Amino acid sequence: MTAALHKIPGTARIPAYPEALFGRSAEGFPVALVADNAFAMVPGRDGGHYLATGWRLARPLADWTRSDFYGRAGDLADEAAFRSRVEENALHQQQRVALGRRDIASRAHTPWGPSQGATVYAEGVICHSTAGHGGFHLDPARNEKVHPLLRAADGFYEEDCCWAAVAQAFPDLFTDLEKAAADQTLRDDQPHAWEHIHGKVLDAGQSVEKDRRAFHRRHGADWIVVSAILCDHEPGFTEVIATVGGDRTGQQDTRRYLVPSAEYGTSGGRFGFVIDGSRHRLYDGPSSFIGWNR
Repeated sequence: MTAALHKIPGTARIPAYPEALFGRSAEGFPVALVADNAFAMVPGRDGGHYLATGWRLARPLADWTRSDFYGRAGDLADEAAFRSRVEENALHQQQRVALGRRDIASRAHTPWGPSQGATVYAEGVICHSTAGHGGFHLDPARNEKVHPLLRAADGFYEEDCCWAAVAQAFPDLFTDLEKAAADQTLRDDQPHAWEHIHGKVLDAGQSVEKDRRAFHRRHGADWIVVSAILCDHEPGFTEVIATVGGDRTGQQDTRRYLVPSAEYGTSGGRFGFVIDGSRHRLYDGPSSFIGWNR
């Protein structure tokens, strides 16, 4: 079957369902178009590059400028990495078309408010959009197919993390890019369930949640920063508030420390900055935190 074609001013005709068209912007950096999605390899402040995104740019690729792009989608090592990301998106869009999803009007009730429209992935698998959020709803028969460790009793799966349970249960309804994102979401958010389903153990660095738990096991008795501000009274230092184990419930005592700002800025840690009592000075002087002195 021949794909429908549309015309972008100043370019060759390209398939609507879609191939990647590459070029150079008016400022000389690599750009690409996949259907209505625009991409650019934009120079960053640190000498590297990042993937920038735009939408429905009607001008020729050679006329695009940095101001046409508003999204940022990660760093890029080189132009080969840029082309790979663009081609990955093109395959994702091609697979979405092949899956035949249908958009429908909907006013169904959801945990996130009234549905303002929905996409039918398959019979009994519907993704709702609402004013503030959204997610999937599975009918009872489909919901029974979700793994028990991931299953929601009401069949609703919000779009931030829980949707990955739907993709895990029905991989044939999702693109390769979506399945990879779902797998990483489950690794990061539900490592115990992922390990049980796959019969594998996630190593350090493979799961955000598992790494977070390991960090707090190691530092449960240490003072961990829960708030920080540049110190107005001690130039070059950051004033921090710390609690044992990084507790934020207000049930633990607090201490203030001064940490060299250069160290705090580069060593904040993924899950919290751990105070070293032999190097970081316990501080009881005037505070830069509003309300602390009172």
